[in-house]
Amino acid sequence: MAAAAAASSSSTASPKTTTERRGIPGAEFVEDVEIYLSQTGLDVNSALAFLQERLQQYKLVEMKLLAQQRDLQAKIPDIEKCLDVVATLQAKKGTGEALIADFEVSEGIYSRARIEDNDSVCLWLGANVMLEYSCEEATSLLRKNLENAKASLEVLIADLQFLRDQVTITQVTIARVYNWDVHQRRIRQTSTSSTAKDSIT
Repeated sequence: MAAAAAASSSSTASPKTTTERRGIPGAEFVEDVEIYLSQTGLDVNSALAFLQERLQQYKLVEMKLLAQQRDLQAKIPDIEKCLDVVATLQAKKGTGEALIADFEVSEGIYSRARIEDNDSVCLWLGANVMLEYSCEEATSLLRKNLENAKASLEVLIADLQFLRDQVTITQVTIARVYNWDVHQRRIRQTSTSSTAKDSIT
């Protein structure tokens, strides 16, 4: 994840992060803005710029993870359908009964096929590669792929939850730094006004 690496490389400008998950740096909740600015050596504008940059990096990583999640959520039903087809072929094997199936030739175009006893199936492996497997080998491979896809989906969901937590923490920190700066400006303005009044009197 390039964006996660970029976010990690920027961490030198921030106080130590609380945790990290698979290359995604954790965000630190800022309780005392003044101490935070002192520790980082940043002024308010630089701190806000850094936090906004980190927030954008989190958003970029989130978009990539969501795209991977969509791919896996589409892939898992396809694998399950393939397993069902192979299981149906195995169930029909040796019965002398042909299997009648409709299959998609291209988008929106289907054809009907009559499938006699068959000991093997062809599976798309991606990158325009198709290999022939026995029904037993195909079942084993598909089950393994299904397990891997489900495990990857679980990891992605956990990554996204962690990432959303970091986005929330960063947004809260931005608000706290901004509000602290507004408060400090008001104090300075009040102090300046009081000094001006005292000098006039």
